[in-house]
This record gives sequence, C-alpha cells and structure tokens, in this order.
Amino acid sequence: MKFICDKEKLLKAINSVTKAVAVRTTMPVLEGILIQTNDNDIKFTCYDLELGIEYVINDCEVTEQGATVVNAIMFSEIIRKLPDTEIKIEVNEKNLLVIECEGSLYKLATMNPEEFPELPEINVENSVEIEQNILKDMIRKTIFAISTEENRPIFTGSLFEVKNNKLNVVAVDGFRLAWKNKFLQTKTNDFTAVIPGRTLTEINKIMLDSFDLVKIGIAKNQALFELENCKIVTRLLDGEFLNYSSVVPDKWETRIRVNRSAIADCFERISLISSSSIEKEKKYPVKVSIDVGKITISCTNQTGDAKEELFINTEGKNLEAGFNPKYFLDVFRNIDDEEVFIDFGTSISPCIVRSVEEEGDYKYMILPIRLKN
Repeated sequence: MKFICDKEKLLKAINSVTKAVAVRTTMPVLEGILIQTNDNDIKFTCYDLELGIEYVINDCEVTEQGATVVNAIMFSEIIRKLPDTEIKIEVNEKNLLVIECEGSLYKLATMNPEEFPELPEINVENSVEIEQNILKDMIRKTIFAISTEENRPIFTGSLFEVKNNKLNVVAVDGFRLAWKNKFLQTKTNDFTAVIPGRTLTEINKIMLDSFDLVKIGIAKNQALFELENCKIVTRLLDGEFLNYSSVVPDKWETRIRVNRSAIADCFERISLISSSSIEKEKKYPVKVSIDVGKITISCTNQTGDAKEELFINTEGKNLEAGFNPKYFLDVFRNIDDEEVFIDFGTSISPCIVRSVEEEGDYKYMILPIRLKN
C-alpha cells in the first residue's frame, strides 16, 4: 500500500473515525484504524463492535493498493503534529507503516487487516433524509436530557420516532424530558428506534452545520447514518421507551414569559448556594415563587441563603414549587431564543419550558422537588 494525501483531508478522516476506537478491549486490533485503498480512494474504519465509522477520501494519489491496521492514537497524533502539507504513507517490506512529510519520518508497527471485524451489513427497513443542520439542532436540544444511569439502559439513548410524517427526537432521564420535532419534506413510513447517546454525540461532531442531507436507515437492531464521505453504523437499544406524549401536560395553571439569559443568570448565581452544601450527600432544591409580574428564586442551607428576583410577564395563578436548578440551566444553555415560556401546573406537577419562536416544536419538562416546610 502506498499513497500521498494532503494533511487536512487525512486529519478530517482520522478525526471522524477515531470516535469509534475501542477504549477497553481484549482485541488489540479494535484499538486500530483499518486503512484500505480502492483505486484512488482511501477508506479509514474504526469499530468497537457497537459503533463503527467509515470515512472515504476520494481522488488521492494511490500508487500501490493494499490494506493495513495501525494503532489509532499513535497514528492520529503523528498526523496531527506534522506540517500542513502533503504526507506520503506506505507499508514497507517489513510490514511497517512508513509516514514521510518534509523532514519527518516515522515507522509504526501494523496489525493484520484480516483480523479487523467487518462492519455489520444493514438491511434498511425504514429510512429518513434530513438536512444536517436540522438534525444537529434536534440532537443538541435533547441530548443533555439523556440518562447516564446504566440500570435503565433504554434511557441512555434518544428515541427517534417518525409519526404522521413528523420526526420526534426525545430524551428522558427520569427527572426531565426533552422533545424536539420537525415535519419532514418527503413522505416517510412510521418507525421508532432508540439510538445510544454516545452515538448521537459523535454523529453531531461529524455532521456539518449545512443544508447537506444525512440519511438515517433503521434495521431490526442497527441504525445507519450516511453522509457524503462518511458512514456510521450503530446498534440500537432494546426495551420499551417511555410513552412521552402521555406524560407531557398540555394545560397550565401559571405561565411566565421571560428573557432566557436573565433567568439563566439568576439560576446560575443561586446554584452557587444550592450546590455548595456542607452536607455533600444532601441536595437542596431552589424555591421558585411566582407572583403577579414577578418571579423569586431562593435557596437556604447550611452554607447560607440567597434570593433572586426578576420582573416578568405572568399569567394565571400564583405558585410556589421546588426544583433542581441544574435542570433549568441545561435547557437555557441549549436553546437559542431570546425569550421562553415556562408553564406550571401545581407545586407537585411538572413544569414545561417552551420556545417562544417554535412553541409547538420544542418542549422540555422538569419534575419538581417537594419543599420541606
């Protein structure tokens, strides 16, 4: 195998695929990048048996065909630190990977490419095409609500559901829920799939903020994401996801309309007291009190007490309820609107944060915490 390629192209391919390198494995070959040439194309692949990523660089100067596997971390670090110019890569007669660039010369041990497992063949049963910038936005506005608790594996992923030609992306962790939807431009069959949060995080890093399409294909227990030069294969999570539409309230008793940055700053400051308790095992909620034209956010514990007041637009009844401030901060950091609606029921029912601009397209639900008298 022998080829010459520009560093920028190489680095883009390497950065994309190494997100699927196995971290802890008994198979050393899974810690490597599979490099294959086909005519004038170079394909890079990493696969940890759950997530697999392929990236193809087209129209390179390939003078000798072949395949090899090289340690992913070492290879990527060397390429990253080389000068910004063309890089020559070949496998020599001693089966070492030789990397040459201007005055730099490196030789790396290789592994047998025949031992590298093939990515699973995906027999796509349902598929949907969507612009990359839209999907990036949908993932960003929901992924922070995915559970990190492994005792409920189904909630460590996001639900992708197509229903009545609308794509719903939903994440839930037992204390809050994030739901973003988008009507699709082309007729699409209904389907549901739960995609691991780690996969979505990596896909979001690879996708561009562009109008280019990404195709999502769903099979029985696998999903396939196809971009122009990149293919991502992932297993799906098994289990029954929450019936999310039945738990999100559609009526409110109290509604406020508030500047997102202003209320985020209040919660940011109040959380300094809320999270700094001397008794680290205790979690102290903040109290949210709503009166006509005003919201008061307060917290008291052994560290001290704090109160923030903000004058706002209010509708409905006065209210007092307790919440974890982190759950408000997470959503305020991930939506872009200048103003948001926050809808409340009673002091023990969920509250809903809605975008003012896209009120029907995005909902974020937070469960309250009971306040002690």
